[in-house]
Amino acid sequence: MPYTCFDVDIADHVAHIRLNRPDAFNSMNRAFWRELPEILDDINDNARARAIVISSTGKHFCSGMDLAVFTDGQGATAGASADRHTAGEAFRRYVHVLQDVFTRLDQARMPVLAAIQGGCVGGAVDMTSACDMRYCTEDAFFVIQEINIGMTADVGTFPRLCKLIPEGWVRELAYTGRRLPAHRAREIGLVNEVYKDHETMLAAVMETAREIASKAPLAVAGSKVMINYARDHTIADALDYIAVWQVGMFSPAHMAEAFAAKSEKRDAAFADLEPLKKKM
Repeated sequence: MPYTCFDVDIADHVAHIRLNRPDAFNSMNRAFWRELPEILDDINDNARARAIVISSTGKHFCSGMDLAVFTDGQGATAGASADRHTAGEAFRRYVHVLQDVFTRLDQARMPVLAAIQGGCVGGAVDMTSACDMRYCTEDAFFVIQEINIGMTADVGTFPRLCKLIPEGWVRELAYTGRRLPAHRAREIGLVNEVYKDHETMLAAVMETAREIASKAPLAVAGSKVMINYARDHTIADALDYIAVWQVGMFSPAHMAEAFAAKSEKRDAAFADLEPLKKKM
C-alpha cells in the first residue's frame, strides 16, 4: 500500500525502507508513527525479508520529532485534565506508544541496518540506536536535540545509547546538545563505517544486507536474540539461555546445507522464517 512518509521495496530478501519527506527533512510527524509500525509488523510477522535497511532522502536523514505530534490537538496533551497527576499518567502511556515503535526495530527477527546522511537529530537518534548497525556519510552528524528545546530525550536514546558508546560521550552529548560528527561517531563505535557520499554508502549497506540475507535466517535470528539477551543480562544468564535456545532451535539440516553449498561452490538455499501466527 502507498505510504505518505516512506517508500518500501523488497528484493533479494532485503526490505528497504526509505524516509521520503525530504522537503520537511523527514521529520517524524503523526503519519510517521502510524506507518512505521505497520511496515515493520508486516515485514517481521510475515517474514517478508531476511534483513531490513532504513535509509532516507534529501540533505538530512531525519530532523527528529515533529512537535505537532504533541501539540496538534490529537496527542496526549490534547484536552488534558487540569489534574496534573492524571494528565501525567496519560502522557506516560503515550510515550510508551512511541517507544514501542522503535522497540520493533530492536526486537525484529531480522537485522536492521541504518544508512544515515546529513543530520540525525533528536528522535532520529532514538530510532537509529535501536537498529543493529549504523553507517553514515562524511557529512553526517548526530544531535541529542531534546536538551536544546528544554526537555529530556524519552523515546529510547539513553537506554540504548549507553550500551553503544562510552557513558562519558552520552553525557556530553545529552547535557550540551552538541553535534557529534561522523568521524568521531566512527571512533567511538556509534557507526560501523563512514562513506564519502550517500550513493557509496547505500551501495555498501545494501551489499552487507544482501550478505546477511544469504545466511541461514534461523541462525541470524538466533544470533540477534542472543546478542540482545547478552546485552541485557549477566554472562552466566546468557550462557544458560543460548544452551536452552540451541535445544529447540539448532538445525542440523541448515548446517548440512551450508557445508554442501560450500563444497559444491554454490549459493546455499535456506528456508525463510515462518510467518507468525495471528492472534485468534
